[in-house]
Amino acid sequence: MASQEVLREEPSRASLINDPKVRSIFYQCLVVALLVSGVWWIVHNTIVNLTNLHIASGFAFLRGRAGFDISDTAIAYTSDSTYGRAIIVGLINTLIVAFVGIITATIIGFIVGIGRLSKNWLIQKICTVYVEVFRNIPPLLVIFFWYSGVLAALPAPRDSINLPFGSFLNQRGFYFPRAIWGDGSWLILVGLLAGIAMAWFVAHKAHQRQMATGQQFPVFWTSLALIIGLPLLAYALSGFPLTFDFPKQSTFNLTGGFVVKPEFLSLYLALSFYTAAFIAEIVRAGIRGVARGQSEATAALGLRAGQALRLVVVPQAMRIVIPPLASQYLNLTKNSSLAIAIGYPDLTATTGTVLNQTGQAVECVVIMMVIYLAISLLTSLLMNWFNAKMALVER
Repeated sequence: MASQEVLREEPSRASLINDPKVRSIFYQCLVVALLVSGVWWIVHNTIVNLTNLHIASGFAFLRGRAGFDISDTAIAYTSDSTYGRAIIVGLINTLIVAFVGIITATIIGFIVGIGRLSKNWLIQKICTVYVEVFRNIPPLLVIFFWYSGVLAALPAPRDSINLPFGSFLNQRGFYFPRAIWGDGSWLILVGLLAGIAMAWFVAHKAHQRQMATGQQFPVFWTSLALIIGLPLLAYALSGFPLTFDFPKQSTFNLTGGFVVKPEFLSLYLALSFYTAAFIAEIVRAGIRGVARGQSEATAALGLRAGQALRLVVVPQAMRIVIPPLASQYLNLTKNSSLAIAIGYPDLTATTGTVLNQTGQAVECVVIMMVIYLAISLLTSLLMNWFNAKMALVER
């Protein structure tokens, strides 16, 4: 009987060109090679052009004498300081306006965002008009509005507006008492830090107790008493070393005290109100994203509308609010570079002046890029950490 063996031919091995894995590796290597070649071409052309123009490269210029004054400085600076210190002054100014702007924009944004959901017709329409107006105006125009339309219209120093606590407001800025720290004032700072640490401990223990037994503790008022009471106690025990230098009104100007100049005020108010409009929409969307049944459940438990919003709705909405909120914080920080339009010496303005005097364009641009990138990455890192802390955890 003839053998009926079935001869099976081995399938021919696919060529390397048709192998998906080989193709993917080839294309990735090709892309990397093109990127490296592009970067090398840019760097090489830059070096050649700088050499042809007889412009020295490197960062040694940062140790040179600046030779220009800066109007607003949070640290000691004179025209004899170095270019590097001038850039640091601009960086600190940027961080200050970004920090206070983020806090103010967050507060206003949450208030307006909740107001847009109010059942009161007038409050709802006012908040809606606010959002639609500021969201649809370029931030530079908002800055000009505060600088030229509001602060420039204030009275002259001799006719300054009197405010509480010995403060004044006029065309040249906002004047308020300046603190003078005497011997032993460090105890006040120690008391403040101790109050903050104890307030955090109380809040942590109160949360554990509530999760275990359901019993609430007056965390807010206790924390407020600790944060305010301990520094006051330290102030008394150290012999009242803190005094204040109040501004005094003279014939043509005000003397003494501390002044916040109109350039800073314009930038701070513009960035705060502009960014708050976007934050308000984020907050409204986050609250809308919470299931309606949560509000109905709080009503069934007898909670008032304010308690339900604060204890149930907003904590759940935060998981929706925080990610886009981080983007608005980054936008506010980067929009602070528009300060150059009104003469506020932020990072862009001071580094631009250094660039004009030294001609080190590449180095100055790299410094600004690296600093803004570092600020953005740090802000993103903090917001990601906060988002992880606020995430809902199932039991």
